[in-house]
Amino acid sequence: MSEFQAYLQLGFSHITDPNGYDHILFVIALCAVYAFREWKKVVVLVTAFTVGHSITLALSTLKIISYSSAFIELLIPITIFITAVSNFSETAKGEPKSPRFRYALAACFGLIHGMGFSNYLRSLLGDQDSIVMPLFAFNVGLEVGQLVIVAIALAIASLFVEIIKVKRLTWNHLISGIVAGMALSLILGNELFRTAVGLPVE
Repeated sequence: MSEFQAYLQLGFSHITDPNGYDHILFVIALCAVYAFREWKKVVVLVTAFTVGHSITLALSTLKIISYSSAFIELLIPITIFITAVSNFSETAKGEPKSPRFRYALAACFGLIHGMGFSNYLRSLLGDQDSIVMPLFAFNVGLEVGQLVIVAIALAIASLFVEIIKVKRLTWNHLISGIVAGMALSLILGNELFRTAVGLPVE
């Protein structure tokens, strides 16, 4: 296996790892308001997210920017919660009211997630001299993994909405509610959050 393939696989494994399900939740929240036939719109939306996280993933891995890892770990579930809750404001048919706003939101939140990805990538790179190729391969792996998650999410949505005949708005609210609840649980369990509001840290 080449170095490119190795980092490609690592990027794919990182985004699809159930143990790091926060990024999976974010992608699911992005998809919740769309039907399978709208997959092109979802690809554009996920690409906007990719553009955002590619920027900060590169900048932070190259050590051009620095930040508090603990703060990013809190911000990531907050972005998931906001995205999921925003889904409740869609039209009665469950369709997005303002696609451009969703694209901008995905890109902005991608900046935050990219900083989260960089912690893992930096730990893999160590003191390696050239990181351009590993960085590119890892990012491609992340994108492929995201598209796999999108395909699965849309296929399941199609099953319930098109075949089982669950109302689209009901499906949107159900999935968005589950994601919002899980994100809120991550926020409430975050050590930085609990310290800030005076709750005991486990």
